[in-house]
Amino acid sequence: MITRSEIIWLGVSAGVMGSLIGGMMLGIGMDLIVNGQPLGWLLTLPGAPASALPGWLLARKLARNL
Repeated sequence: MITRSEIIWLGVSAGVMGSLIGGMMLGIGMDLIVNGQPLGWLLTLPGAPASALPGWLLARKLARNL
């Protein structure tokens, strides 16, 4: 059985990891775009979906414990 504390820690860790990954992709991508390299769009556009990936993986790991 999954406890409430496990769900809370899942939310905290998914939020922190997601913001770190998405923020780094967005920051590096925007820096490249501002400096005139269109290759930065390849980091900027998938930044939001990539930030959700750690939370999804952690939730799958937690659901496997059922």
